[in-house]
Amino acid sequence: MSGDGEEDLPAFVALHGAALRASRVPARYWESLCRKLRGELFDAGDYFGIMQVEEVEEEEEDDEEMEEEFKKKPNPGNEPCFKVIVTNENGLQASNPDSIFLIDHAWTYRVEHARQQLLHVPGLLHRMTNLMGIDFHGEIPDEGSIEQVLQEMWKYNQTYQLSQGTAEEKVPVWYIMDEFGSRIQHSDQPSFATAPLFYMPQQIAYTVLWPLRDLETGDEVTRDYAYGETDRLIRKCVLLPWVPNEVLDVNCFTPEPSDEHYQAILAENKEKLPVVINPPVYEKDKVFKVFTDIQQVLNNLTHPRFVFTDHEGEADILYNFSHFKDYRKLSEERPEVMVNQFPCENLLTVKDCLASISRRAGGPDGPRWLPRTFNLQTELPQFISYFQQRDRRGEDNHWICKPWNLARSLDTHITNSLNNIIRHRESSPKVVCKYIENPVLFHREDVGMVKFDIRYVVLLRSIKPLKLYIYDVFWLRFSNRAFSLDDLDDYEKHFTVMNYAPGVTLKQVHCEEFIPLFEKQYPEHPWTVVQANIFKAFAELFQVASAKPAPLGICDYPSSRAIYAVDLMLKWDSSRDGKRIMQPQILEVNFNPDCDRACKYHPTFFNDVFSTLFLDEADSCHVTCIV
Repeated sequence: MSGDGEEDLPAFVALHGAALRASRVPARYWESLCRKLRGELFDAGDYFGIMQVEEVEEEEEDDEEMEEEFKKKPNPGNEPCFKVIVTNENGLQASNPDSIFLIDHAWTYRVEHARQQLLHVPGLLHRMTNLMGIDFHGEIPDEGSIEQVLQEMWKYNQTYQLSQGTAEEKVPVWYIMDEFGSRIQHSDQPSFATAPLFYMPQQIAYTVLWPLRDLETGDEVTRDYAYGETDRLIRKCVLLPWVPNEVLDVNCFTPEPSDEHYQAILAENKEKLPVVINPPVYEKDKVFKVFTDIQQVLNNLTHPRFVFTDHEGEADILYNFSHFKDYRKLSEERPEVMVNQFPCENLLTVKDCLASISRRAGGPDGPRWLPRTFNLQTELPQFISYFQQRDRRGEDNHWICKPWNLARSLDTHITNSLNNIIRHRESSPKVVCKYIENPVLFHREDVGMVKFDIRYVVLLRSIKPLKLYIYDVFWLRFSNRAFSLDDLDDYEKHFTVMNYAPGVTLKQVHCEEFIPLFEKQYPEHPWTVVQANIFKAFAELFQVASAKPAPLGICDYPSSRAIYAVDLMLKWDSSRDGKRIMQPQILEVNFNPDCDRACKYHPTFFNDVFSTLFLDEADSCHVTCIV
């Protein structure tokens, strides 16, 4: 190796060392890896070959038995079966510093772009069908082949995430290794390890491959598709896309997580709980100094009893956009200062926590107002059991995969493919919720019957006693295409968040306009009844969220106040006496929601919010007390 390469090594390690250590790539290979990346040296062909495994027809009576055995082999995709073997006549030594190899990526994409790329990128569909063993003879992409690739790709996909950039740029990237990498089979005792590496100078991701032991000519190259998983049941679940299995014997009931689970969340959030304080008492006509970094508040709060200050130290009210962490210090040093957040409110605003605390209301399936939800990190076997039981009963099995804490429908996917859901667990922490297959629809003159969701702004005044208000105006969001349970990757058919998608129309209907239209479409369902059910669901949610002491519930801190936006849909359900009802489904609770539309159409919005929360003067405001 030339001296100049040795000088490059420290720079290479400075850029990539953390990633290499995290992937456990032994340091003895780093210099060679640096050289191969710089020179784009793909020398795996000198050491390995791809072999097609043919079935040998032995005696007739063994045929069925052999076929069964063959089916069990975890070869991705369809037959024929391939494997990769060591072809170098000297074999391969793990101690040799050059025994590390680059694998190129045949296709890199984000899930929401997959269909379009298969349709429009020349040669891509052809290459993918070849790689996956799917018959495709035409020149022009056809829907059937594309559908098959979109199904099969979950047996080939690998994933990584960029750690920097905007929320959009951090959405997981999926990739399929080239023909060589994709032919490497699974083994519980693998001979090799692989890891993705994003090579900074070229801004390209490769997969690196290195041996875990010495190999001789003819030995098979294998890797562990469930690398890092030691629990036997979880391994069985994670390997399901390649080794079909049933886990129907697992109880799909999801019990409340342990107290330690909530303690761990508190520690991870670096939140310090307040000490016990007496509820502060303020002079009757006090003018409160407000410190805020929220432009909508600065522009719209005009109530004479609130003035703004640039000095956090002299504020009576801290109205922050970002999460407040050190309640202990605030409660010890300035207990009279009010803050627009509650300690442990992430139990409502983070999707996996919302599901686990909501289950405190309702039976084993949770409350009727929450879609059945599983945490893919901690409840994977229960989810698979539930999915397979529904499948066996012939029930609808459409699910929606959502990241725990991304907004605006980013990295959110609808699917009825179990393999797809299992593999999504590898990207970012996700929950999977039952997709509402029978939503209440709204007739739009221009497109027909579409999905819609409703956003209410909820004002939490206190925990003990629980005091909850709803802002009297609600907001509506509509899909842009008529609803049907197909084209699951058609964003404008299945999603309602249109204000962030470029070049997409945003349909707006004010709630005063909406109610008569809705009642005309559904005369048996007066809005007052529907809304009473919605408010009942909100009340139940906040009751269970505050029923246990922090960190198992929202903390009772007398100087806290908050507003949240609760998004919900309505679905068709049957009441206990068999009547058809519109059942509210709470989708998520948002911290510090965007109040742009609220301020635009209701200039007194923040005056109402501040009067209700900080002055206890709700009577003259556009709010309704529900608890």
